[in-house]
Amino acid sequence: MLDLFSIFSKGGIVLWCFQSTSEIFSPSVNALIRNVILQERSGNNSYNHNSLTLQYKLDNEFELVFVVAYQKILQLSYVDKFLNDIHLEFRDKYKNDLQSGHLATDFNFKASFDNILRQCEQWAKSQAKLPKQMRTFEDSFKSKKTVASMIERKGDEKNKKTVKIVENKSIANGKVEEFDYEDDVIVANRAKLAQKLASKGKKDVKKSPKSPKAVVENRTKKPRVWELGGDSRDLPTLDFSTDKEGDVEVSADTQLVGQMTGAIRDLEVESDDSSSEEEEQGKPSPKKTGGMFSIFKGLVGSKALNEETMRPVLDKMRDHLIGKNVAADIANKLCDSVATKLEGKVLGTFDSVAKTIKATLTESLMQILSPKRRVDILRDCLHAKQQGSPYVMSFCGVNGVGKSTNLAKICFWLIENDLSVLIAACDTFRAGAVEQLRTHMRRLLALHPPSAHNERCMVHLYEKGYGKDAAGIAAEAIKYAADAKIDVVLIDTAGRMQDNEPLMRALAKLIKVNQPDLVLFVGEALVGNEAVDQLVKFNQALADYSSSVNPHVIDGIVLTKFDTIDDKVGAAISMTYITGQPIVFVGTGQTYTDLKALNATAVVHALMK
Repeated sequence: MLDLFSIFSKGGIVLWCFQSTSEIFSPSVNALIRNVILQERSGNNSYNHNSLTLQYKLDNEFELVFVVAYQKILQLSYVDKFLNDIHLEFRDKYKNDLQSGHLATDFNFKASFDNILRQCEQWAKSQAKLPKQMRTFEDSFKSKKTVASMIERKGDEKNKKTVKIVENKSIANGKVEEFDYEDDVIVANRAKLAQKLASKGKKDVKKSPKSPKAVVENRTKKPRVWELGGDSRDLPTLDFSTDKEGDVEVSADTQLVGQMTGAIRDLEVESDDSSSEEEEQGKPSPKKTGGMFSIFKGLVGSKALNEETMRPVLDKMRDHLIGKNVAADIANKLCDSVATKLEGKVLGTFDSVAKTIKATLTESLMQILSPKRRVDILRDCLHAKQQGSPYVMSFCGVNGVGKSTNLAKICFWLIENDLSVLIAACDTFRAGAVEQLRTHMRRLLALHPPSAHNERCMVHLYEKGYGKDAAGIAAEAIKYAADAKIDVVLIDTAGRMQDNEPLMRALAKLIKVNQPDLVLFVGEALVGNEAVDQLVKFNQALADYSSSVNPHVIDGIVLTKFDTIDDKVGAAISMTYITGQPIVFVGTGQTYTDLKALNATAVVHALMK
């Protein structure tokens, strides 16, 4: 039973609509347009919203969308056939009106709709009554057996194996050949290993002249001295483990001060523009002949694109994206989305398939990297300051991705913009986590001493040691910041693997209890498929383990170690595609000023070259 069927243009004009109930379906259709069609996620032709399942089909020649909505609990096997049949019927019946652009025509489509729906329902019933067809012998597992799969192996005794090999000729004669063989390779390897161990023992053990017993040399481990490492007497000065706060005078690199005032600068990705310029001019490059789309530039025509025409280019594109560190699943979905978007589109005489697909993919990638909502942290911090409450940011992620380091970079950027910061040390599990934050605080205070800010201390550290409840420490830190009139609270959480359920429950508890204004997931730019798994499970855990009706999930992404990947920038696409949340910060180095904003144009250009 269909609840809704609608035909509308991509410009928003509803051409024809059928509705079987009085329920309002506009929120579900708007969600489909906003989250699927506009976000370039049209590779899958179904979308779930509340209790409804919406299936759709795109007509790229006339820029039309056909949408069917029905209850999620129903299993309607005829919907795909219905969409295809209704699509062809509507195109054939109103082809002249659609080509002329007369979308205000009164489309009298009720009779055709009822006829096609009735035929599809009868087809589904007839398919259900058909008996299940048995597999043929060629489709069975038994037909896949070979001679090698019929080898029987018995137990291993003294490095000998008795093997029975059944050959086709022997089966016909009713005979089975049986023979023994010795594994000479294993015996030889064991002999070499024994000889090697014996020779090593002679070097490590010295015989005493008075006693036949072996006496092992007394060796004491000495610190290694590197050639350019300086004098070993300087080593004690590098040990800060016993230093108390304020005992060591921290030297400040004053060149960093004043470089990050205002908004974060855009990230710049180096790339070669020569190939793109030559492609635009239509001249082949004499040096680069093995490019991504070079072998498909001859595919031209004036007919509509179909799956068979686009498949060679799409396969090449998918391999190229995976080589740029895009997750394999995301690369497949992107290619499917491009195929869905271009299927049925008519090319001009001099429009190549490869160039059209590349332009469509570039547009899709730009749409994915463009944030769905405004992210202006400085403006939000100033607004919270006017309201008399601190702006709270929480950082989460797996172990070793650089949460504490990038937290310190963001803290330096906020101080540069005259905002006081409280760092909440909620990583009560990892040894040295609190000391790491204390060291960053000293460095930041050396760069921005109170004397430079009207005797106002710009960075504080709130810590309660190790083994405590992280959610309780964060709550106390937020209350302390509100009482002390501190502008921003940065919550540093412990690194945890995405499959560790107890730790993920603890993170969900911290988010639910404290309700931070911004939850940032910190991920590495080095990973591909793993980034998808991490982000999906972190986001799902925050939703599943929270008892709130509207749980607070991940709001943005911090992409670290971006300076180590050259032009393999696919992790930015993989992470953004999953949640649709923007990449707020990009970490590119070791100093406090190595913090950038994502430049979508530069990333897409590096990805497509």
